[in-house]
Amino acid sequence: MKIRVHVWRQENRSDTGKMETYTVDGVLPDMSFLEMMDHLNEQLLSQGNRPVAFDHDCREGVCGMCSMVINGEAHGPMQETTTCQLYMRHFEDGADIYVEPWRSRAFPVIQDLMVDRSAFDRIIEAGGYISNHSGPKPEPNSMPIAPEVAEQALDAATCIGCGACVAACPNGSAMLFTAAKVTHLGLLPQGQPERYLRAKSMVEKMEEEGFGSCRNYAECEAQCPKGISIAFIGRLNADYLRATLLEPMDRRGKMEAQ
Repeated sequence: MKIRVHVWRQENRSDTGKMETYTVDGVLPDMSFLEMMDHLNEQLLSQGNRPVAFDHDCREGVCGMCSMVINGEAHGPMQETTTCQLYMRHFEDGADIYVEPWRSRAFPVIQDLMVDRSAFDRIIEAGGYISNHSGPKPEPNSMPIAPEVAEQALDAATCIGCGACVAACPNGSAMLFTAAKVTHLGLLPQGQPERYLRAKSMVEKMEEEGFGSCRNYAECEAQCPKGISIAFIGRLNADYLRATLLEPMDRRGKMEAQ
């Protein structure tokens, strides 16, 4: 296969950046998209040019590092597929492929296709954990959880934090990410003591980081590589509303001194 790849090139955060076009020959249908990018970089290096910078790690659809907008869609045209699991057989010979980084004020470009997603880390730091000491390992059957609740919690926990939801959202909202992280803890008994404080803290941090507001476009769900439902956003909104109506509490769930 021979394809034309139009890639966003940007030296650093302050550079304005631009699209550059490369012809890539010898592309095999069974190559993953990242392997095609590796092939392009080998070609650029052989010509004495700087390779395209892009994020990658596991290449197994687990880590969420492979953040690329391909032909206008986060992670490319295949539903519930990460960039590293997208194969070149899904493109025609001679195709023009446009590759850009995530576009969001909260995800500044570091170089080329690499963006700074540390805003997600700070949202997690604001409350995406359980701080109460669990003590000795409990008997597995001592805390029964309804199967449907456990299934929902597992669905939310599949979020890999890639940021496709932000890249896909016209407003650059991180509500699906935040909702997934809040919900997978808030559904389980261990997460109940901090449930409402967690929702309030993480939403407020999300807004502080400069993400846009949710307008229910549902583009986030459509392009999430793990197919996470926007129903979790509704649950987050309900928890956040209740958190704003409750008396202020500390992380142990006790009333703070007024």
